[in-house]
Amino acid sequence: MLTTQRKTLILDILRRDGQVVAKRVAEDFALSEDTIRRDLREMAAEGLLKRVHGGAMPLAPDLPDFTARRSVSSQIKARLGAAAAAMVKPGQMIFLDGGTTTAEIARQLPRDMPLTVATHSPTIATELEHHPTAEVILTGGRLYKHSMVATGAAAMVAISQLRPDLFFLGVTAAHPVHGLSTGDFEEAAIKRHIARCSAETHVLLTEEKFDLVSPCPVLGISEVAGLIVPMEMTAERLKPYRDLNGAIATA
Repeated sequence: MLTTQRKTLILDILRRDGQVVAKRVAEDFALSEDTIRRDLREMAAEGLLKRVHGGAMPLAPDLPDFTARRSVSSQIKARLGAAAAAMVKPGQMIFLDGGTTTAEIARQLPRDMPLTVATHSPTIATELEHHPTAEVILTGGRLYKHSMVATGAAAMVAISQLRPDLFFLGVTAAHPVHGLSTGDFEEAAIKRHIARCSAETHVLLTEEKFDLVSPCPVLGISEVAGLIVPMEMTAERLKPYRDLNGAIATA
C-alpha cells in the first residue's frame, strides 16, 4: 500500500471514528506500528491531524478573537443567518448566542415582527439597537472577551429566568463522534445551560467547522433540534451528521 493511500485511509478512519489508534490501524493494514506512527507524525506536520499518545485526534480549530472574526464577512454566513431568521415566528422569544454568524440572524430579523431577543452578548444586543419591534434582554455576568459573551454564575442565574422558544447556538467545531464543541470551558457550560432552558436549539455551521474537535464539549449532534449548513456541502460529507440528526437545512 502506498503512503498516500494509507494517509487517505487514516483520514477516513479519523472522520468516521473520531480518533486513530496506531496499534489497531497497524493490525488492520498488516503493517508495523512504527510505520503508522511515522505516517501520523508526517500528517501532524502537514496539519492534517493532532498527534496524541497512541494515535491521533482531529485537529482543534484555531480560535481567532472576535474582532478578527467580525472583519471576515461572507455571503455564506448571511445565507445561514437568513435561513435562521426565517424560522422565527411573531411573538416568540429567541436566544442568540455570541458570534459573527448569529449576528447575521439579528441583522435579518423582519423589521415588522414583534419578538423578544435574549442574548448574553453585548455585540449581538447592539445589532438590534435600531430594530423597531424587537424587545432585547441582555443578561449579565463575567465578560469572556474572546467571544464577547457573559459567562459565570451571574449569567447562569439570569438565563435560568428565561424560557426561549428557539436558541441559535454557535460553536467552533462539529464532529459526528465528539459532537459540538468550543474552546473555553466556561463558555461551553453557558451554551449547555441556554440549551436546557430553551424549547429548541438550532446550530449554524460553516463548512470549515466540520470534522473538527475543540477541547470543550457542548452537545451531541443528536441533542439539537436541527442544523443549518451551507448548500455547497456534499451529501457524502453530511451523511454521518444526517445519520444522527435528520433535521439538517441547507442555505
